[in-house]
Amino acid sequence: MTRLTLLMLENWLRPELSKMFSYVLISSLIVSLLAFIGILFLSVNKNLLEKILFILIAFAAGAMLGNAFFHIMPEALESMEPLMFSILLMTGFALFFVLEKGLYWHHCHKTGKHEEHGHKKNFGILNLIGDGVHNLLDGVLIAVGYIVSIPVGIATTIAVITHEVPQEIGDFGILIYSGFSRKKALLLNFLSALFAVVGAVLGWFILKDAEFVEILLPIVAGSFLYIAASDLIPELSKEEKPGKAFLALVFFVLGLVVLYFATSLLGH
Repeated sequence: MTRLTLLMLENWLRPELSKMFSYVLISSLIVSLLAFIGILFLSVNKNLLEKILFILIAFAAGAMLGNAFFHIMPEALESMEPLMFSILLMTGFALFFVLEKGLYWHHCHKTGKHEEHGHKKNFGILNLIGDGVHNLLDGVLIAVGYIVSIPVGIATTIAVITHEVPQEIGDFGILIYSGFSRKKALLLNFLSALFAVVGAVLGWFILKDAEFVEILLPIVAGSFLYIAASDLIPELSKEEKPGKAFLALVFFVLGLVVLYFATSLLGH
């Protein structure tokens, strides 16, 4: 029998651990189901949806940067040397730069032309990758919380839910803007969100040492910085109408504010 199988049997034979593992699964599944918040936009007609996409992108950029600066980076710096943190942060940034250029080159090489649609589709895919890793980490954090105690696990789940709600709204907007249909965007967003369940299970049975999470945190922050700074904000800067540009600024700041208060009120 594998070591993982033995660990699972050992946990299930202990009633108190079996109960906590049930909490881990339920909590991570609730977080994953937040991806369906985009269903609120399914009944919106196409013309109106196109009008609010710009706002969703602005909010997503703010929420993504807020998540990186107010939630992920401070948490990583609590137990990591600044130099190592910087190296891992830039590793995540550079990794997603290479991924995007690879996707872009593949698209241009395959079609023989540089299409804006292909570029939008690429950063939609990149967002799914980054969000999947982030959801995996959220699941690990939930599991580690329950390893400490049930109250700590519940508090951690609430914190994750608070910062995931605006994130999922923004992610849905990014996928729509990238050219995916609303139903496909919902499905892809949910599949990405399910990595929270995967992370929770791995965190419970294998990753009891938080060091693994600490290493990944700045890498995820770097990926969010790249997507926001290199793809989302440049899209916002293309808007020439003062009124619409100001509205985008308002929702960008709103994304920052929501993530700031989500972090400050509930802690890391």
